[in-house]
Amino acid sequence: MHLANIQSRVILPLLGDYTDSGFRTPKDRILYSLRSNGRYQLIVLGCASAGLLYVFFQNGFEGTSVKALVMALAYCWGLILAIYLMGHGLVAVPRRLYRNANLGGRLQRIQGQAPKVETRLTDAISELDELEVQVTQLKLRKNGISRDHQEWIEDLEEVANTPDSRANSAPTSRVHGATIPAVITDRYLAELTRKLNRARHKRVRFIDTWDRLIQDAVDTQATIDASASKQLNFGKASPHASLLARFTILTPYTRYLLYSRVVPSIRIGLAGIFATASVCIVWSELIKFVAPQLSIISLTVIRHSSDGHGEIGFLGQIVSSLWILYMCTAALASFEDVKVWGNRAIVRRNTYGESACWYAGQIAKLTVPLSYNFVTFLPRDVHRETTFYHFLGRLINLTPLGKGFDYFFPIFILVPVCATYFNLYGRVKNIFGFGGLEDEDEENPSGFGTGGWREGRDLIQRELNNPSSGGLTSHPGRTSSPLPPSQSRSVGSESQRSMGQPSSTSNASSLAPRSHATIAGNTDLVDRQAQRLAAATQAAEEEDENFFQGFAHRMRNTLDGVERPEWFSDLSKRPKWMGGVDGNSENSGRAEAGRGMGRWFGGRPSDGRVRL
Repeated sequence: MHLANIQSRVILPLLGDYTDSGFRTPKDRILYSLRSNGRYQLIVLGCASAGLLYVFFQNGFEGTSVKALVMALAYCWGLILAIYLMGHGLVAVPRRLYRNANLGGRLQRIQGQAPKVETRLTDAISELDELEVQVTQLKLRKNGISRDHQEWIEDLEEVANTPDSRANSAPTSRVHGATIPAVITDRYLAELTRKLNRARHKRVRFIDTWDRLIQDAVDTQATIDASASKQLNFGKASPHASLLARFTILTPYTRYLLYSRVVPSIRIGLAGIFATASVCIVWSELIKFVAPQLSIISLTVIRHSSDGHGEIGFLGQIVSSLWILYMCTAALASFEDVKVWGNRAIVRRNTYGESACWYAGQIAKLTVPLSYNFVTFLPRDVHRETTFYHFLGRLINLTPLGKGFDYFFPIFILVPVCATYFNLYGRVKNIFGFGGLEDEDEENPSGFGTGGWREGRDLIQRELNNPSSGGLTSHPGRTSSPLPPSQSRSVGSESQRSMGQPSSTSNASSLAPRSHATIAGNTDLVDRQAQRLAAATQAAEEEDENFFQGFAHRMRNTLDGVERPEWFSDLSKRPKWMGGVDGNSENSGRAEAGRGMGRWFGGRPSDGRVRL
């Protein structure tokens, strides 16, 4: 446990900042890492000084008091984060398995993710291009700087992989966005190196996400289309595919039964098992403070002997490991859903060093609170005999303020559970205007402009129909296409017909010259940059409005967009005995001239007559 705390709070943060420093020499990297972590530790120490005074006032000036404060604060912060993430994962994991069992719904959700992934991939490529322009400008100016900086810029040029032709003819639309200081310093080059490394890994991250999304869409569509012929053939498997995907002994018919019948049934069964386990964990969290003997987890772990004394045997240890495994899995699975971690992500064989250190630190930080929280599910006479309690629980209960915290605080697991189950996150986002637009069939049949599944379907179809020109794969910043013939599965005739692609299209388009693909990618990039510039200009103009003008503008747009029912329109018509519309042209013209608020302020019919 000491090793886990040291790793999560000292070793891994230092290693992450050392990797992300951007400096060249190890000495500068170590100094940067120590400076960054020292600043953070000083802030934490300043915030904990009040708690330290309280502990000294309560227990006296003893070394045990300082140790208890450090352990208690670390456990409390880890428990808060673990309860929130675990509560989210207890609902998200079973629900994701149950939803993926429906092939049609899964395909629609994959298509709904395509516009967001495509937008973020385009932004990542554009961000990397802007940084490469700065490296190009530095290359032109490197003759007037020191020798060390010249070598540093040459290293940056190798990292950016900018061709010589680009240095001589850089796009003027992006040169103005690259601000080069008059004096080149180590700090500026380190910051540029750090941004360049992050941008490169960010591009690789979204390229990998886009490739997997395209592959999942193709496989799911092929499985759905195979329902008529009962023959499923994915083609050549990728070297990086799973063991199940590379299992080629199956015949097309047995493969169809596996992916259309067996795998969905397994997902539904696992969803039921995990949902039951989630209910048991939530119930145990709620009941352990009042009646720990009614905890379901305690009943499955502890075996009561004839004398009434509870003990944990070998089978109980296996069951305990399974419970802890599911709790940790639910917490760690929430990292992908909760988007508060910046640009950190796990990428297959391309994970950024700082991201890997951060994820390892979070695992070490969450494992101890979750494990001790599981121990509190057991009766008090059992868990107080454990070594875990004598090492950690005794220090947590050292002060009156911390007594019972490990019992009553996990009750708040209902907050993330209810928020995830009832989709309170989406409701709050829609209330404050941060939610996405709904893709309604009646109001927007095309689905474009809303980021819906129809737009995603067309993006995937365009990527499959023409992977070598006009798509994301043609951009010079991208190294490979989503479905290269030599590394990924070849799309079979069934999936090609389902996506609107003849079987010979991909082979013909893959033979297109690379130069045409580069020109088309540059043109497509310029168009996307122009669209983003127009959107940014419009957003800047909207920000110039004050609060009341913006509120009135939104209210007017809302009222104008409301479709009034027919019975509401009939209320504004006058009856016939008051000169209402009768259907003839005379009454019609008179009604149109005298309607509205004008008739109350001297308004007259168009024919000049006066009505008494």
